Amino acid sequence: MAPDAPNDDIAQGVTLQSFIQSELFERTFDEGMALVEETARYLDGPGRSESRDLPRKAALLYAGESMRVTTRLMQAASWLLVQRAVRDGDMGPRDAASERYRLGSKEICLGGRAENLELLPETLRGLLHRSESLYCRIARFEEALLAGPVPEPGVHRHMQRLEQVFGRRD
Repeated sequence: MAPDAPNDDIAQGVTLQSFIQSELFERTFDEGMALVEETARYLDGPGRSESRDLPRKAALLYAGESMRVTTRLMQAASWLLVQRAVRDGDMGPRDAASERYRLGSKEICLGGRAENLELLPETLRGLLHRSESLYCRIARFEEALLAGPVPEPGVHRHMQRLEQVFGRRD
């Protein structure tokens, strides 16, 4: 099953400022942080017990896929926290758009699906699916947000806004 992706209309024409101020961002942020907590609780608790009872082949698969889900969620949470820092004025949009803060580890997070996932506990399979969906959605947001111009910092940006609203005086 393919991960859920936002409707193309949602991602088109969105600016960073409009996105980070939106209900969509709030829902995505809350979902991401809740999924991080849920996954940590599972992997540190019931998942640890379930993994001990798996046959060797399934235990190796469990180890690899639990690392994949952790990597996805770490990347997603980092990206969401950077966007929140921009919204809260703790970071500039240009800094947030730099390669350093981009969604990373795509080869791990989106790499080919492992075979025999049915050998894994149902809870881990669900977390894998939900984390992939979240990661793909954030990747689409990032792609759409970086496709447009990054706002200029400071007074220059405000002057541009004023010119847009009131027209340019030559």
